[in-house]
Amino acid sequence: MNLMLDLEGLETAFLTLVIAFIITVMLAPGFIPMLHRLKFGQEVRDDGPQSHLKKQGTPTMGGIMFLIAIIAGSLIGSIRLGRIEPEMLQILLMTAGFGLIGLADDYLKIKRHKSDGLSPKQKLFLQLVLTVVFALWVWMHQESGQPGGRIWIPFTGDRDAAMYVDLPVWLFVPFVVFVVLGTDNGVNFTDGLDGLCSSVTSVTATFFLILGLAYFIPGMSVVSAAVAGGLLGFLLFNVYPARVFMGDTGSLALGGFVASAAVVSGTELYIPVVGFIYMIEVISVIIQVSYFKATHGKRFFKMAPIHHHFELLGNSETRIVAAFTIVTILLSGAALIGALHH
Repeated sequence: MNLMLDLEGLETAFLTLVIAFIITVMLAPGFIPMLHRLKFGQEVRDDGPQSHLKKQGTPTMGGIMFLIAIIAGSLIGSIRLGRIEPEMLQILLMTAGFGLIGLADDYLKIKRHKSDGLSPKQKLFLQLVLTVVFALWVWMHQESGQPGGRIWIPFTGDRDAAMYVDLPVWLFVPFVVFVVLGTDNGVNFTDGLDGLCSSVTSVTATFFLILGLAYFIPGMSVVSAAVAGGLLGFLLFNVYPARVFMGDTGSLALGGFVASAAVVSGTELYIPVVGFIYMIEVISVIIQVSYFKATHGKRFFKMAPIHHHFELLGNSETRIVAAFTIVTILLSGAALIGALHH
């Protein structure tokens, strides 16, 4: 396989990234004050770190800004490509669909002035319906004669040389549901410090951007570029001290993006590597809850998700964000080598 990057695709991806960045930056000066006027402020959890209480009322639902930028940037990128790729539509379905679920969740939180929005059952039902539709669509879409249920085994070579398994549809759909819900929860838990989810996911999006260029999946590379650009623009307003939060609107949309990009490219098993931070956030919550129940009230971590544990150990938000982002950069680099090595 020729692992030379598609230069035309690279130009399109870079243009898409810049457009998404500019759209987000242009939306922010008008959008953030509007959220203030509408009193769309963050409801801080009562049991969170005391240092976070000052964040009460900071505008949330800022994910709408980069979600608009992602959709607009992707569509402009597709005009540059001269076509709309199925992979682009599949990833946008999950990104925008999960973003809308998050939007409903955020709106209900603000309306009720509580840190809970949609009930877990409501949220799960909506996510399941969307994910099953997506999984069946991917299964039915045959790329280069390869079954939609082909899963690549990490670090066994590029797509021409790698080991893989072909899942039948009755296994593929539940597998995708597990991947999507697990990833989405992980991304959602990661959105707990100023700039954390934005920084980590911009790196993850860059991984899928490069992978899309190398494997000639232009639909994936364009959306990934739009996500990276939108998040870089959002970071200007989301780094500590944050002027706006993404809310579930943003974090669920980003979870939908990461999971669907992996499914579309057959790299689901790379998520624990490039999404290592998401994974340990989920695992830390599971350990904390299980340990709390088993010991009748004792805590394994000072607080979960794990970024709060490090915070209560005396680390600043910026230090934790920098450390988690660096870990993601290093692991994404390792994953790229594994995915592209012939």
